[in-house]
Parts: sequence; C-alpha cells; structure tokens
Amino acid sequence: MEKWLKTENRPVIDIVNIVAGIALALSPWYLGFTAETYAAWNAWIAGAVIALIAVGALVAFHAYEEWANLVVGLWTLVSPWAVGFSGLAAAMWAHVIVGVIVAALAAGSLWFFGNRPLSTA
Repeated sequence: MEKWLKTENRPVIDIVNIVAGIALALSPWYLGFTAETYAAWNAWIAGAVIALIAVGALVAFHAYEEWANLVVGLWTLVSPWAVGFSGLAAAMWAHVIVGVIVAALAAGSLWFFGNRPLSTA
C-alpha cells in the first residue's frame, strides 16, 4: 500500500480523471441521450470541467484542483436528481459512475497526498 502512496504515482489519478471527464462529455452521443437537453448539457459541461481540472493538476499540482474536482464529482453524482433526469437510466448511470470515480479519487488524493504523515502506531 505504501508503494502506491508515493507522489510520483499521483499523475495516475489525474489521467483517470481525464478519461472519466472525456467519457462523460462523450456519453450523450454514445449512450443516446443528446435529445435530453438537461442531461446532455450537464454531461458536456461537467465532463469538460473534470477533464480540464485534471489536465491542470497534471501540469502543476495544487490542492485546490483536487478540491474543485471533488466538488464537480459530487455535483455529477447528485445532478440526475437535482436537475431532474433520474428517469433516464443511461444518463443517470453515466453521471453516477463518473461522479463516484472522480469524487473518490479527489478525496483520496487530498487525503493521501496532503502531506499528512502516515500513522506510526
């Protein structure tokens, strides 16, 4: 476990976030919900924001980028119910899956790479 917590492994998280953001941005086309305005626009905007934040974190890491990805990931997770497209199964699951992945990776990055000492007990 300690091997994965080294800072040189942190870019893997950003690459996964880039892929997740691009997948969410493309999901209205390959899952077929482009006609659903709220779901499609939410996927396009949230996916682009996730990917752009992750690219910024990949170039120069700052903790605020992970906080921003945590917020966008949590929004993506709850947006099917907040915006009202939870009845569209494909759109809902795309948002929930990407939201969980992005929020969990951002929270993990903040926790493990936040210069906290590992437990010595």
